[in-house]
Amino acid sequence: MTTGAPVVEEDSGPRAAAQKHLQRLTTNSREALLLHTIEEFSLDELAEIMQIGDDEAEQLLNVARQEMADGISGRVLIIEDEAIIAMDLESIVADLGHRVTGVARTRDGAVKLGKSDAPDLILADIQLADNSSGVDAVHDLLAELGHRPVIFITAFPERLLTGERPEPAFLISKPYSEDQVRSAISQAMFFSSTETLKV
Repeated sequence: MTTGAPVVEEDSGPRAAAQKHLQRLTTNSREALLLHTIEEFSLDELAEIMQIGDDEAEQLLNVARQEMADGISGRVLIIEDEAIIAMDLESIVADLGHRVTGVARTRDGAVKLGKSDAPDLILADIQLADNSSGVDAVHDLLAELGHRPVIFITAFPERLLTGERPEPAFLISKPYSEDQVRSAISQAMFFSSTETLKV
């Protein structure tokens, strides 16, 4: 893992794209982000490793998240049947500088919206208005549009963590905090391939 000088990468895929994005972060915030997000050190452990106070460690993480959000904007499809939650998610997405391509309440609605305006990121509940599945909607969209990050936001996380399908990289349980959603969106957009993101 590097936190200082840029690394020369021959690869031009998602890993190289993520490294390029990381190089844009200030050194200390990049180090804090990698230690906390990738290495999964707690805030206390992060502060100890970096030999700084807890407040400064938290501030560095906040700076890194803001730098990530400032560096990338994209299109987000929301698959959520509860109107109040959908509006809340729309507000969070817009505050981060991204554009909502639409809000779908059903599997068929999600596929239709995704085909008409391809998103860079999908936020999805798993149980939808007509008893259709958000997981199935996501699978349909990924089959049609190709790989892109997905964040599942659900009151039923155990339905996703079965080991039967590839498990999601981002899973947020309801009730969620705004900070959880903001952080997941920023990380998903930041580390996603530049093939779909408008940088």
